[in-house]
Amino acid sequence: MMEPLVEVRGLTIEFPMRAGLLRAVNEADFVIPKGQITALVGESGSGKSTMASAIMRAISVPGRVSAGTITFDGRDVMSLSKKELQAYKWEQVSMVFQAAQNALNPVVRIKDQIIETFRAHSKSYTEKQMVDKARNLLDYVRLDPDRVLNSFPHELSGGMKQRVMIAFSLLLDPQLVILDEPTTALDVITQAYIFDILKKIHKDMNITMLLMTHDIGVVAKAADRVGVMYAGNVVEAGDVYDMFKRPKHPYTAKLMKAVPSLYEDVSERKGIPGSPPDLLNMPPGCPFHPRCEYAHAKCKEQNPIKVYTPAGHEVACHLYPNPESVAEVRTS
Repeated sequence: MMEPLVEVRGLTIEFPMRAGLLRAVNEADFVIPKGQITALVGESGSGKSTMASAIMRAISVPGRVSAGTITFDGRDVMSLSKKELQAYKWEQVSMVFQAAQNALNPVVRIKDQIIETFRAHSKSYTEKQMVDKARNLLDYVRLDPDRVLNSFPHELSGGMKQRVMIAFSLLLDPQLVILDEPTTALDVITQAYIFDILKKIHKDMNITMLLMTHDIGVVAKAADRVGVMYAGNVVEAGDVYDMFKRPKHPYTAKLMKAVPSLYEDVSERKGIPGSPPDLLNMPPGCPFHPRCEYAHAKCKEQNPIKVYTPAGHEVACHLYPNPESVAEVRTS
């Protein structure tokens, strides 16, 4: 049985736009089990980064959480006081943002940025303790501490800066590290190197991780559990092996079939027809029905209710009216 570290229930996040109200996340349910690497996949604009920002309590104005709950280790994240929120961020949950290299101040040495981060969140460290811990973490992510601590960001490569940000995320010993597209703009070899480091961190430090990506291959290598987002909702989630071998939601099945294989002709790979819906003008019923080969009348009228199996698989699709049907119906 999974022990949840984070539980998201009925989460809705809205952004007022000139053209109307945009729901970036729409009544989403999602669980991050303690001690696992959980991946969240989906096309660009599906709501992955917005979901992660909500878990960090970092939704940018004018966006707002209009409904739902987020709990972290049993505590209601949305009701944290200002003081509690400061302790929550980085001490309990840290985040490596997309294009994290740009998060470093270009005119401040890495050492001074690390000390500033420590001082903003913890008063219990001396400067020597701060530097010693930073040195140990930089060494752990396979960087030369002496060189990096005295460097400006522009003196480091993209892969080095990404590893600096991973070290930053570990400074205050968080329980959960959120990684939003952690290998964006890096070459394939550096990407593999980064994920090797992340898996080592997870194993050695027993840190729970949430990985946002659109790279299905990365998920297969790194994750224990995966959720699939479409148009602001988590339409399916389960064990990574089951999701790859026995996907249930038609969208998940299409995603898996779009992944190229070394043993198949690339020309046989097929993309998903159509485009994701306009979040300002959502279709009635299931948002995937205009692209779904299994769509029928009910799909065009009603949004499906998510069903949960005893094994921990969950799916929101009219093909599955009850948990028993999840084992009976195949979409792949």
